[in-house]
Amino acid sequence: MAEDSLRVAVMGAGAVGCYFGGMLARAGHEVVLIGRPAHVQAIEAEGLRLQTRAFDERVQVAASADVAAVAGASLVLFCVKSTDTEAAAASMLPHLAPGTLVLSLQNGVDNAERLRTLLPQPVRAAVVYVATEMAGPGHVRHHGRGELLVEPGRGGDTWAEAFRAAGVPVQVSADARQALWVKLILNCAYNALSAIGQAPYGRLVATDGVHELMREVVRECVAVAAADGVEIPADIEATVFALAPSMPGQRSSTAQDLARGKHTEIEHLNGYVVRCGQRHGIATPMNATLRTLVRLIESGRTPAAS
Repeated sequence: MAEDSLRVAVMGAGAVGCYFGGMLARAGHEVVLIGRPAHVQAIEAEGLRLQTRAFDERVQVAASADVAAVAGASLVLFCVKSTDTEAAAASMLPHLAPGTLVLSLQNGVDNAERLRTLLPQPVRAAVVYVATEMAGPGHVRHHGRGELLVEPGRGGDTWAEAFRAAGVPVQVSADARQALWVKLILNCAYNALSAIGQAPYGRLVATDGVHELMREVVRECVAVAAADGVEIPADIEATVFALAPSMPGQRSSTAQDLARGKHTEIEHLNGYVVRCGQRHGIATPMNATLRTLVRLIESGRTPAAS
């Protein structure tokens, strides 16, 4: 391993974690993917299959189902579902070195804040712009984008150049909180609808009535964000509707979770907007309806085995 190589642990090696961990491992960094046994076994047997628009390769990378594998890492990519943040952080804490930098690569806007209440290590929020899915055990399929926007903070930024050299664009920005809210709005507009219809984004927005519904979701989110002290860019609707043409074949992570019988992050997406709206006295009927419908579908499905 070269002197400037990173020692990285990916906590929660699903589609997002496997993509970024795989890109770093492909560039020669020491990476361990911590995930479900089925994925770990496949990666140990044949490597991680990293299928992107530019290449389709088997990347040799360490994998483990044991959280203790985070030991020795100077950087942790924290990629667990928002519903698992506290439990995963508590299990990881005994194995972390004091100066380990933890980057939260998660959906939602409050994960880094929640992590800081549990971990003495430096924690920074990252806004993730990537379209990926697990196409099978040990097989991540990349549909587009792949950049990170990270809030400034403790831990320094020397790691960022290594990411860029590995093909992962990184921007460190004081506007990260606004960007987290913009990403939340995108998720609120697309995730539940894609999940309810099990529809990719291209087919979703081509469906009669969907544009009007999404506009109402966005308006509610913008009102709640403003009440929470976050100014959303005026062109947010254009940003929302530009997403589908850029990745028409992508299904939301919520749709993928429902299709696999897994619990979703809906409470940290539309559900978060509903709760934040309640705190500020703002009605959010569209977000509340989407949250309820996804929860209804969840309640009729058996959770997937670990």
